Amino acid sequence: MTLLHVQPDDGLQATLRACAHEMADAARAAILPLFRTDLTSDNKDAGGFDPVTEADRAAERAMREVLGRLRPQDGILGEEYGTDNGTSGLQWVLDPIDGTRGFISGTPTWGVLISLRDAGGPVYGLIDQPYIGERFEGGFGLSEMTGPLGARGLGTSGVDTLAAATILTTFPEVGTAREGAAFKEVASRCQLTRYGMDCYAYALLAAGQVELVVEAGLSAYDIQAPIAVIQAAGGIVTDWTGAPAHEGGRVLAAANADLHAAALEILAKY
Repeated sequence: MTLLHVQPDDGLQATLRACAHEMADAARAAILPLFRTDLTSDNKDAGGFDPVTEADRAAERAMREVLGRLRPQDGILGEEYGTDNGTSGLQWVLDPIDGTRGFISGTPTWGVLISLRDAGGPVYGLIDQPYIGERFEGGFGLSEMTGPLGARGLGTSGVDTLAAATILTTFPEVGTAREGAAFKEVASRCQLTRYGMDCYAYALLAAGQVELVVEAGLSAYDIQAPIAVIQAAGGIVTDWTGAPAHEGGRVLAAANADLHAAALEILAKY
């Protein structure tokens, strides 16, 4: 499909946000009955372990049904069911369960990722954690979350030195051996390192709880929603050279420019 630079007016922004929230609600309804059950998983990676479950598939089908009703003119890129071309110049990028390994382990660190992009990249994103009931949203002039304690604005941390920063990644090995070494060099300069957060790491960064997320081997549907949410909260997301990370790969997310520059100086050597 051909993406265009689209500048939605206030009315269209409200329509697009309402569509995103309806998709997130539909995904919650599809996923939650299957969480912490004896649900079986299939392996998508013959050389390793990349699980997918009926919850992943059901959630994406539910979101696509919403789009079919509300925004049939938009394109779709989904992890489980691929690409559908649209005519509007906008594309929804969907990851029905980011963190399926966590999902099948029963940890509440997985999430539903929904983003909307035009030719310039993601313009709006939503990270939803159905079990906890938290939803993080960024774009169209908004940066906020809702959860068990109500709603509040998002904003990244003011910590601006690696020595005082908390850094997160999902897998201890990060990616290749070289990518793992790069992460470890950055982490060795930080105050605290945590693992296994999946997309929830990016939500925590947008909420000001942590300062850095460094990952590798990502796909577009893994990172486009976090990019929109973090940027709206005041953070920075690039690849390890400082270029856009819209298509995934090696990703550096930082709370502010000083931390981004300090981490990038190390990662760029790899």
